[in-house]
Amino acid sequence: MHRQKLNPLALAIAAAFALNAPAAFADEEQPIAIPAPPKEPGQTLVHADDVDGEMNVILHAKGNVVVTRDDQKVESDWLDYYQTKNQVKAGDRFRMTRGEDVISGTTLDYNVDTYSGTGMNPVFSMARQNQTAPKPASGGLPAKPVTLHGDGSQVDFQGQNQYRVYGSRMTTCDPGDEAWYLKSSRTDLDYNTGVGVARNAWMQFYGVPILYSPWLDFPLNSNRKSGFLMPTFKTGSSGTEFSLPYYWNIAPNYDATITPHINVKHGNMLAGEFRYLQPGYGGRIYTEQLPKDKLTGESRNAWSIAHSQNFGNGWSFGLDYNSVSDRNYFKDFGDQVAIASNVNLTQEASLNYATGWSGGSATTTLRVQHYQNLTINPSSEDIPYARMPQLTLNANQSLPAGFSANLLADLTRFDHPSLQTGDRFVLYPSLSWNFDRSWGFIRPKIGVNFTEYNLDAYGSSPQGTRTRTLPIFSTDAGLYFDRDTQFMGRDHLMTLEPRLFYVNIPNNSDQLSLPMFDTSVNDLNFAQLFNENRFSGYDRINGANQVTTALTSRFIDQSNGLERLRLAIGKRFYMKDDVTQTANQPSSDLLLAAGGDLTRDWRFDSSYQYNQQLGLTERYNAQLRYNPAAGKVASVRYRYGRNEQLQDNASITGPLRQVDVAAQWPIARRWYAIGRYNYSLIERKPIERLAGFEYNDGCWSLRMYNQRYVSDPTTTKNAWFFQLELRGLGALGNSGVESTLRLAVPGYTKTNQ
Repeated sequence: MHRQKLNPLALAIAAAFALNAPAAFADEEQPIAIPAPPKEPGQTLVHADDVDGEMNVILHAKGNVVVTRDDQKVESDWLDYYQTKNQVKAGDRFRMTRGEDVISGTTLDYNVDTYSGTGMNPVFSMARQNQTAPKPASGGLPAKPVTLHGDGSQVDFQGQNQYRVYGSRMTTCDPGDEAWYLKSSRTDLDYNTGVGVARNAWMQFYGVPILYSPWLDFPLNSNRKSGFLMPTFKTGSSGTEFSLPYYWNIAPNYDATITPHINVKHGNMLAGEFRYLQPGYGGRIYTEQLPKDKLTGESRNAWSIAHSQNFGNGWSFGLDYNSVSDRNYFKDFGDQVAIASNVNLTQEASLNYATGWSGGSATTTLRVQHYQNLTINPSSEDIPYARMPQLTLNANQSLPAGFSANLLADLTRFDHPSLQTGDRFVLYPSLSWNFDRSWGFIRPKIGVNFTEYNLDAYGSSPQGTRTRTLPIFSTDAGLYFDRDTQFMGRDHLMTLEPRLFYVNIPNNSDQLSLPMFDTSVNDLNFAQLFNENRFSGYDRINGANQVTTALTSRFIDQSNGLERLRLAIGKRFYMKDDVTQTANQPSSDLLLAAGGDLTRDWRFDSSYQYNQQLGLTERYNAQLRYNPAAGKVASVRYRYGRNEQLQDNASITGPLRQVDVAAQWPIARRWYAIGRYNYSLIERKPIERLAGFEYNDGCWSLRMYNQRYVSDPTTTKNAWFFQLELRGLGALGNSGVESTLRLAVPGYTKTNQ
């Protein structure tokens, strides 16, 4: 075949026809730019200092070579282009850009049509969104761009967004930072499926191997995938425990997580979670199984099942079932949050029907509800009643001129192992009017509460049928005033918001003989001041001829909308005695509140409750928080209660005085101290102590702290928390570190976010 050296002009013309692309080249003395037609998809464009070759066969380019085709770009010192095969061979060095990916090396043999070929001594950088592995239990972490850097001895291009790297070292740290990296004999990176697979892989942290696997796969984006998650471990009063979760991506709408736990103190436990999602239903099943506890010699387990289903046409079903094998389960295997929040485990199923019409709607619910009580040595009052079953109806209808009609109906069968049982029927129709304007509102309401009990035989207590009928009238009204003013040297909007709430309910002494199935006294606060009834449930309805008065004033910064200061005062006045009160009073306690963003950095909140009849302070708390920037927060809080509930068992009450100090603060470059100290002045001992540190290196962070807390009056628990988080790959250590810190330190933020 005849070979001809082409001059720059002839080469430009040849390249435009043979490559279907515009071209521009230069001779050795003076660069010449050749105008070209617009580039179309699939066309190739070549730039170089010197070019020669054979028409429709091969093109030789030297000096500052640049070849582009669609989203591909190759730069090199020299390049041979085989036109019929669209094959590129380049050296002495090359740099390839494919979309967001950049790969450089020494020599390249590459097909621009098939995105396939081989490069030697590659150094690569690949940027993608959501490279952080999702947590199956929470649905994944927020989207965050992370770049994968690395090098190797050879890279095979296996298609668009697909690579195979031999002798690879990879990290998500910034270029030049090798604090940690994954070293493997071969790594496959498939960004189409979002999965990376490494063979003979070592995870190295500052040159020290911390994890080896003959086969390791990891996510390259937010797509779910099967594989091992980061192992976790913890140590403390509950024993030293190591766990290695395995995530199984069964299908797009099904997944499971299987987690073996090795607990030195109690034995080996297996946990499993299965999640499912369909167009009409979804749910979660979770369990923990310990065949034999080393300490008790007994089998121990936990179950949690949640299911919701929409049958269509307004019908739906819900299930929430939770149980443990024994009352000490959470004290042995849970954390502080689990111990505090799991005194009564809900076991409930409900069938619902919702319907609507012009200006109205109605919801009907059939429910069965039971609780597993975990109180140690419980009394009868500690165990809640079971609803076996409960049928409720809530309906409303809009009427002309701002009126609306409402109906509440409730029929419940209450069961209990040792207390009075029976049926209760409640019917509460009401009519309300809503008049709202920019300057104020008035909302009167009138209704009748009818209650009927059919009580079972129980000792010497009254049995049979009992009824109670009480008309209820209430009116809620308020005004809004504002004016411009100066506050702290700045322009503010000052508001004055008086509010008046009136309730009238006749006294009914007969209700004192009725059982207390689901009723308790609500805690007094500003929200409760504007409720008709100071009791929860329907077993007690306070007799009332009472007026609640309240006044709120705000100072709102007109430059940024911040509520610089909020002041509130409220009190309820009783115009007649209430038979449901053990001690009748002419008025409720006086409530005061103050708070606001004093500056962008300082926040103050406080509340105060004063008993004027006794001349005593019932309770108050005050908190001051300083938060000038993320990772810099300090707060101090003081709580006082004259007669507070000291445990989950409501029968144990007493005085409370607590000081709570918490902080997250930088102490050196990249170092943060974390701490909390909650101290009881009454008992003269700490309730909770937490101390540790957090180090943020940019591409990795370390959190380690110790926590001691009182789990019951005679038991103090101790736990060590450790977490090493590698940017883009997840965290190694305790899985509950972040939630624990957010609960302990108000305003805590992760420093690597």
